[in-house]
Amino acid sequence: MSDSQCLIGVTLDEASLGRGSPDQDHERAVAIYDLIERNSFSVPGHAGGPYLVHLAVVERRLALEVRQADGSRIVTHVLSLTPFSRIIKDYAMVCESYYGAIRTSTPAQIEAIDMGRRGLHDEAAALLIERLAGKVEIDHDTARRLFTLIYALHWKG
Repeated sequence: MSDSQCLIGVTLDEASLGRGSPDQDHERAVAIYDLIERNSFSVPGHAGGPYLVHLAVVERRLALEVRQADGSRIVTHVLSLTPFSRIIKDYAMVCESYYGAIRTSTPAQIEAIDMGRRGLHDEAAALLIERLAGKVEIDHDTARRLFTLIYALHWKG
């Protein structure tokens, strides 16, 4: 990853965010931190970054706004969230089980739930890479962290 092929900032639209639990708020903060620390992100046909990204849900679609480090707008991609519906629903159920399990279950039970959670996360990352093809180039780990943030936009208080 070059210094110009990366994200240096990620924000979430406050109006799109539901009120999350402390576990969800922590997961969102960790995803943003990890994403900024290590990512691969570029816009095909653009001279290069580093980039800033703002995520929002607008009329049940994901708006991914990409800006240069100085804040000047490069492009906004709007993606249907319909292809993610099943994964988001399944991921929500698994996360709820996981958060409950980390307080009361055995390590083996927690690991089994977490394996399912990771599998869904990987499936969502692959779908995100596919949906962004030709628009934004990202690696698998970047896609996983971006999915965490897309999922965060669906949390309801």
